[in-house]
Amino acid sequence: MIPALVIGGGPAGLMAADALLSAGVPVLLAEAKPSVARKLLMAGKSGLNLTKDEPEDAFLRAYGEAAPALAPMLAEFGPRAVREWADGLGAQSFAGSTGRVFPKAMKASPLLRTWLARLTSMGLTLRTRWRWTGWDAQGAWSFDTPEGVQHVTASATVLALGGASWARLGSDGAWAPLLAAAGVPLAPFAAANAGLSVPWSAHMAAQFGQPLKAVMLSAGTLRSRGEAVISARGLEGGGLYPLSPALRTGAALTVDLFPDMTEQAIRLRLERPRGKASLSNHLRKALSLDKARLALVNECLRPLPADPAALARALKAMPLRHAGLRPMDEAISTAGGVPFAALDEGLMLTALPGTFCAGEMLDWEAPTGGYLITGCLATGLWAGRHAALYASRSAAAR
Repeated sequence: MIPALVIGGGPAGLMAADALLSAGVPVLLAEAKPSVARKLLMAGKSGLNLTKDEPEDAFLRAYGEAAPALAPMLAEFGPRAVREWADGLGAQSFAGSTGRVFPKAMKASPLLRTWLARLTSMGLTLRTRWRWTGWDAQGAWSFDTPEGVQHVTASATVLALGGASWARLGSDGAWAPLLAAAGVPLAPFAAANAGLSVPWSAHMAAQFGQPLKAVMLSAGTLRSRGEAVISARGLEGGGLYPLSPALRTGAALTVDLFPDMTEQAIRLRLERPRGKASLSNHLRKALSLDKARLALVNECLRPLPADPAALARALKAMPLRHAGLRPMDEAISTAGGVPFAALDEGLMLTALPGTFCAGEMLDWEAPTGGYLITGCLATGLWAGRHAALYASRSAAAR
């Protein structure tokens, strides 16, 4: 029997291993893919957003219904701790104008290399291409490996198996039936931080790839100000993703193209004489509309209301017809998984004593902007520390 087993080599799994090793507990980490942290590396291609520098209460609110459960973990390892951790690995961090925190290198690979070197120096045993397949008749953890089936028993185990999006990077949700068969209750997976399918008309093709900047998007009771990108599949981007909980239940989407202007201010501009200009041209000139916004107005509001007041009202709450969220495997993250009700305060499964869960496999969601990675790191650290205590007590009892 080994002291500790960690299954899954993403940020949560690596942080759990770090916590265990820091407590003096040897760790075997099993990863199904040929290398670890593939999703982290992919996220880092466009700039690794580690966390967000904002007040604690605002940061916690981003986790919605899961905030109470995550609060002690984020208090232990929140934005300030994430920055100190990254700085300690030589990935000096900085906060952008929006508060988003990045390593100066902007990529994940330098930080990951240093982190893996640290873990190796602490004694980590890493096994790649080890896919967990369940348990054998004696209750040992079973793995398909290049060397054949391997069985492992451990005093404590941390599962950090990811959600069910981006299967090619390792988060395929294949673990769910295994835990369900072991008596663990699960919440169904659902897309989070996902693009929106929109059946554009042909005239929108010229705008594919163009951004809609500083718009206010609303769905249900949720509102989000940010940028969205028009794509051949529909709409995507950081300004849209926080609305995923409402959009996946079928909520309508409305767009405020001028969140910094009142309806009256828009109306006054539209009431200016337009001479021989068409209404569309008058609209473009009076409100300095770029091509992407003008195309969207024509897509959503034609025939345009001739009355300036009615048109101003429509521009502040423009309905955008959609066909729901994009498929779950295209989503950045997922909701669903292991509910907190199935875990004790240390993230140990009540149905499987000695087995802890961390990261995106837990039933929580948060928007992009640093919240996802921080949540994975915080839950990984929490599960790892409690697993270390459990392993130590088990060793003392033997």
